Amino acid sequence: MQSLRAIWKGLLFCLAVSIPAYLLGKQFEVVGGPVFAILIGMALALVVPSGASKPLEPGVKFTSKKILQYAVILLGFGLNLGQIAQVGATSLPIIVSTIATSLVIAFALCRALKIPGKISTLIGVGSSICGGSAIAATAPVIDADDEEIAQAISVIFLFNVIAALVFPTLGGVLGLTNEGFGLFAGTAVNDTSSVTAAAAAWDGMHPGANTLDSATIVKLTRTLAIIPITLALAFWQVRGAKKASAAGEKGAPAGSFSLRKIFPFFIIFFVLASVITTVFALPTEVTAPVKELSKFFIVMAMAAIGFNTNIVKLVRTGGKPILMGACCWVGIACVSLGMQHVLGIW
Repeated sequence: MQSLRAIWKGLLFCLAVSIPAYLLGKQFEVVGGPVFAILIGMALALVVPSGASKPLEPGVKFTSKKILQYAVILLGFGLNLGQIAQVGATSLPIIVSTIATSLVIAFALCRALKIPGKISTLIGVGSSICGGSAIAATAPVIDADDEEIAQAISVIFLFNVIAALVFPTLGGVLGLTNEGFGLFAGTAVNDTSSVTAAAAAWDGMHPGANTLDSATIVKLTRTLAIIPITLALAFWQVRGAKKASAAGEKGAPAGSFSLRKIFPFFIIFFVLASVITTVFALPTEVTAPVKELSKFFIVMAMAAIGFNTNIVKLVRTGGKPILMGACCWVGIACVSLGMQHVLGIW
């Protein structure tokens, strides 16, 4: 734990930015607190003099790394594995298909368009699993920097908004049933807030539909994919670090590999939190405030990430990641609808 004396100014700064961003996210859920936090952080980075920002750096760095990890751990308390497995089992073939589709598209475009691997991974995982939460869990595992995280969050946000606005009307045009739209929203919309926005819009257009609950459960089932995906990426990172250590890359002495420094143990705590919630059947009165704190920590971390991001560079390099995000988004939507047709739901 870093000295509180060294980090308190940066922590307080991130807290001050995150409070209005969090409240704005509550008012405009289709955008969300993390996006507001990144935008405010990037705007402040343009106007705060370098001399004034210097004392903030340790605390901002701590927030973007450690607070982000604490947010992921707390997120586990919102996942009752038993309930999700029981209710969301019917959506599993569609979820697996859409996740596989997004990851394959991201991998292919990473090679074809020469997009940096870490940005490609974040966009692929964020598109296929649960938007900002998946990016928050994956970024420390692959050691993504703040600009890569901001790039991925920005791409996910763009298609979240489009999906929340377009999908309810699209579902009506396609003649989806209430069950079908719940599955479509839960598997084809990236972020939980946008899933709820799309489902609520559908319910407003179809009184008595009650797709909000089913879409949310499908989305939570999809969120479980964070566990195998991040663990797989962690072991891949460990394998790469072992090879680098054995070869003595970057001046490191051969055999200097340390599992404790490389492996993201916060993912293990995330799994343990989910297990505790499941085994002890923690009530909503306990888990709801913890989940809300997790969301606030993510907003805090995004404020720090935004403050560390060069917005000019972000705009200049944004074309290819946006194209990748669009391809993942369209691919997921088509596969979700196609699988429903195959399974006889639509």
